[in-house]
Amino acid sequence: MPRLYGFDDQSRQRLRDDEVDPLRQMVSRALVDQSTSNQEIAVWANGEGYRGTLGGEWKDASVGRLFRNPAIAGLRYDEDGELVDAGHPGAITREEFLALREREEARSTADADPAYDYLLIGGACNCGRCQQGLTGARTNAGTPGYRCRPKDKNGHGGCGEVRIDAELLENHVGENVVAELLKPGIRSQITRAQAVVREQAERLRSEVEDLEARRTELGTLYGKRQISGESVVAAEREIAATLKVIRPRLRYAEQMANFSLGGAKNLVKWWNTAPTASRRAIAMLLLENVEVFPASARGVRTIEPGRVVLHWRKLASLSGG
Repeated sequence: MPRLYGFDDQSRQRLRDDEVDPLRQMVSRALVDQSTSNQEIAVWANGEGYRGTLGGEWKDASVGRLFRNPAIAGLRYDEDGELVDAGHPGAITREEFLALREREEARSTADADPAYDYLLIGGACNCGRCQQGLTGARTNAGTPGYRCRPKDKNGHGGCGEVRIDAELLENHVGENVVAELLKPGIRSQITRAQAVVREQAERLRSEVEDLEARRTELGTLYGKRQISGESVVAAEREIAATLKVIRPRLRYAEQMANFSLGGAKNLVKWWNTAPTASRRAIAMLLLENVEVFPASARGVRTIEPGRVVLHWRKLASLSGG
């Protein structure tokens, strides 16, 4: 991971003299004239001969990432999203960073990349190395992809060794799912499996309702001084964590239970035009899981043999057939 521009090392304990002044000039240009774009600032910086920490030219995106990083002001975001002292020096002041943040919020988002509707989230695909669920994450170039997030300071996360282009993975899975749908008798098995999933969704809805009722009851007990504030906080935390797990499962179960292939004669056309929720529903009904392993080399743009492993669900077993 490259060091942050303006700092001499990864720990950010020392400012880098030959980068502090260019950074401050870039910030000043952004704040003096709010209409100045990050692209224009990048063009100016490149024209002055300034380069990023890896020697590359400045881009719109790299300037934006720098301006959004509170570390340049010696700050960080705490668990509640509040700005606090990071314990290291800053190249700009807190007030300047707050002004940069306000500028960023005020900028038009018309040219921003739209949110990508990931097909294989919610536990549908895992890292083949550590079994951590892959999450959607754009690359530095802004391309949607899936990645195994490395462990954070609290030990949450995986090995961080797997990344794959979203379109590449989703096309591979889609081709195999459509091929499976063409097999004789698969639709009748899906119909029976959906009946079971509807029962599962109903049970999950009951669990959610019960947890929300317990949350309401906690508030009532606290209001009557029958339970301490510390106990309320601990119980609330436990309920919230459980709901965080159950609600996505319920959402995907409802999708699996309610989607319909209809009379699709051309399954390829249906797959390419169906809403993501419908495609995700059929994929998760047919597949227990998708495992993704690291590519043989960085930048590989193909699905190499053994890199993606599809684990098919036994529909007859699921439906009780």
